[in-house]
Amino acid sequence: MSLDSSVKKEFMGHPMGLFILFFTEMWERFSYYGMRGILTLYIAASASAVDPGLGWSSKDAIWLYGWYTMLVYVASIPGGWIADKFLGQKKTVLYGGLLLCLGHGVMAIPQDWAFFTGLTLIILGVGGLKPNISTMVGGLYEEGDIRRDSGFTIFYIGINIGAFLASITVGLVAYYYGWHYGFGLAGIGMLLGQAVYMWGQKYLVGVGEFSGGDKVSEAEKEAAKRPLTKIEKDRVIVLLISFLIVIVFWGAFEQAGGLMNLYTDTKIDRTTGLSWMKEIPAAVFQSLNAAYIIIFGTAIGAFWVWWKKKGRESSSLFKMAVGTIIMGLGYIFMMFASQEASSETFGKAAMFWIFLAYLFHTIGELSTSPVSLSFITKLAPLKYASIMMGVYFAATGFGNKLAGSIGESSQLSPYEGVVVAEKGELITFMEKDTMEVKNDKNKVVEVVDYRINEDKTFEIKSNVYLEGNQLAFTEYETQKDLNSVFDLKGERVDELKNTLEENKVTQENPYHARLVFEKDGEYAKDLANKGDGKNYNVSFVLEEEQNEQEFNTFMWLTIFTVSFGLLLIILIKRLKKLTHGAEDKEIEKLEQEGYDIADEDIN
Repeated sequence: MSLDSSVKKEFMGHPMGLFILFFTEMWERFSYYGMRGILTLYIAASASAVDPGLGWSSKDAIWLYGWYTMLVYVASIPGGWIADKFLGQKKTVLYGGLLLCLGHGVMAIPQDWAFFTGLTLIILGVGGLKPNISTMVGGLYEEGDIRRDSGFTIFYIGINIGAFLASITVGLVAYYYGWHYGFGLAGIGMLLGQAVYMWGQKYLVGVGEFSGGDKVSEAEKEAAKRPLTKIEKDRVIVLLISFLIVIVFWGAFEQAGGLMNLYTDTKIDRTTGLSWMKEIPAAVFQSLNAAYIIIFGTAIGAFWVWWKKKGRESSSLFKMAVGTIIMGLGYIFMMFASQEASSETFGKAAMFWIFLAYLFHTIGELSTSPVSLSFITKLAPLKYASIMMGVYFAATGFGNKLAGSIGESSQLSPYEGVVVAEKGELITFMEKDTMEVKNDKNKVVEVVDYRINEDKTFEIKSNVYLEGNQLAFTEYETQKDLNSVFDLKGERVDELKNTLEENKVTQENPYHARLVFEKDGEYAKDLANKGDGKNYNVSFVLEEEQNEQEFNTFMWLTIFTVSFGLLLIILIKRLKKLTHGAEDKEIEKLEQEGYDIADEDIN
């Protein structure tokens, strides 16, 4: 391959084009991880708050998150196909970036239609950009260029810098200034990345260009004609097993943006004792993964090089199995967090459990993710190379959808009712609170008042038990009767009674619930009736049941991932036989050059 002279211009010993793609991807990942960090929190936020979210339940928020993250990866398949058949990688990345800019910009508009339109555009944009920009990095180097591996290392450092900065800055902006300012900041990041990419086109001449869509090498034509050999069939079997590993790994790992994000928001004590930041926003904890990768990435890579030099098992399948086990062990710390939070009524867990969980998840990722794509290129038959790469992205997408389904199952469907009490009775259960509201000039100001006077959502902590055959609700601290405040709706009244009866819940040993009172969104928009105390609904889950459900989710994530990884290790010799020595003659360029995390597929 011969490159244009402008492409050959170098900086720090690498083509200038590498740094164009570095900053493009850094800002694209800034926008993606920034938006991802606040996504479920926004969906689950009250629709009647001063900075309203969608007002969905935690269960529904994780459901949408699962579908979104799946579609982002599945869109990579048509994105790669469009590049190969019609546009080339360079133009597909360009148009994908423009779609991302538009999508993030639309999400900054505080309207429901804008939110869902923006999500759709982002899915399409990432599908165009993600599978093609990494390929362009490889295209900067001549075949056999020893700098290629270190180039990929530099490129993926950009990914982690972007992810780290985004989770902190977007999380803080969304917390202090509003959700849509956070979405807007993510969009500004994408605009910067797009500007760098368009400015740097002169350094990418001849890289990722469209070759006509049907330019196939003689080797590929020959491979397409003949049937698969026995060796190739065996290797396909191993690849399919590796795709199963990918699904299991990401199904557990990607709880980060869904279940663990919401759990951090509601069940982790994030207070700091600092005057300038009383509590850490939940979204900021999403930066831990990227920070750990930057800190430990080289060390983990060096460990595997040292391990291989010792002559010990270090095949790709072994690394993926070990990574899955280590990642799964991280959920033990979430089990401890769940136990601590449930050890007292309406309790919360210490934040260091989250730090430890993300540490193990990241170590597991660094052992699994870097080898998965490389493994495909080693084993995929030439005639099915593109298909296998597409299946890999699909498997990653299905893993993300599995993560959403697991997270969704961890959240109980809330019991719902309608408030029947008058405003005066409700106020007896409240204290005046400092809250942010919008004045008649649409400016956010602080007021001290009863939340119901501002149509705001409020909570009442309640005991729940059976009194005879009737449900009884009393305020947690004062024991005031709450039965006259609201009526439960639907058939779930009997379900609640059965749950309390089966668990022998009594007045002396009650269950507990946070009763969430929220004004219907349509009525909350009618300022003429502001503060009338009417049209409020109530929802709640039983704290004891929810704590148990989350604990069981963390426990089974640990058991399944660890057991799955151990099973792979037990079968490793048989699986390696099916590869027919695909990795035996591997040239260790990373080891020779001292680069240990090149070709890393950090998401």
